[in-house]
Amino acid sequence: MESLTEVVTRTADAAELHAPVPTLLLELQSLLGRLTVTVTEATDRGRRPFRPTADWSDRLGELVYGVYLLADQSGVDVDAAVRSTAANVQHRLQRAAQQAQPQSDWPFGSE
Repeated sequence: MESLTEVVTRTADAAELHAPVPTLLLELQSLLGRLTVTVTEATDRGRRPFRPTADWSDRLGELVYGVYLLADQSGVDVDAAVRSTAANVQHRLQRAAQQAQPQSDWPFGSE
């Protein structure tokens, strides 16, 4: 089974979608803007709660495809990068939880 990175690379090659990184970043900005418009319209400019619309999945998929394409064009293993970021988030959460626990001056438990 092909990984998501392989699927993006194969289809981008077939469609000749590869472009320089600055161009891809501009395209990602446009895609994020379209996603933002979708939310703005669905919420009546924030007056109503957001509920995913029929085109939400498509818009989000286009944005993620663009991120994978950017990663491919810049030599980044996006799977490894996302896993590393998730591990860093988990580490920060654990560190914050440890710092939130009351500290005692005693070198051993108070039980």
